Amino acid sequence: MKYEEFLQQQSFDLQELIAFSYGRLIDDPPEGFDARLPAPPFLMVDRIVSIDSNGNKGGIVAEQDIRLDAWYFQCHFPDDPVQPGCLGVDAVWQLLGFYGVWRGGIGAGRALGSEEVVFNGQIRPHNSVVRFEIDVIRFRDMKSSGSSIVMANASILADGEVVATIKKARSGIFKGIAYKNYPYQE
Repeated sequence: MKYEEFLQQQSFDLQELIAFSYGRLIDDPPEGFDARLPAPPFLMVDRIVSIDSNGNKGGIVAEQDIRLDAWYFQCHFPDDPVQPGCLGVDAVWQLLGFYGVWRGGIGAGRALGSEEVVFNGQIRPHNSVVRFEIDVIRFRDMKSSGSSIVMANASILADGEVVATIKKARSGIFKGIAYKNYPYQE
């Protein structure tokens, strides 16, 4: 797809998210476009159901299908499998980075933290779908530095039940920080 089409698209399926992870979704990326999502198995979403903006605010709704054989259930914990809560928080950071790029940020994304994370439940192998409902409370494109910052509040739901809330989660998009020569030192 063309870059302008990417900026206008309001939902993304798994194939598109994986293509984005490998830098193959956008045919004509602008110079300095180093944005990626983690590749599976660390990509923590299967689809972005909706993504929208309204001034410096917006929203994202995304979902992850729970798989009985997910890598984290195999090791966390034997005889008591549960998805680590930190993976849900990372999913929110992944989605905020994607949002920043979707809004026109150029560079590579990095998680910047959050103010509060509260776990109210757990994600187990018998769950079907995890839903991420993200309320972007601020997007800022700082033209002078070439960086973009996204801040949001989020709810994580497993089969409709809230299992975690995150307040003021932050991700940024920064130019010139991609480490493209791995495993070699730059």
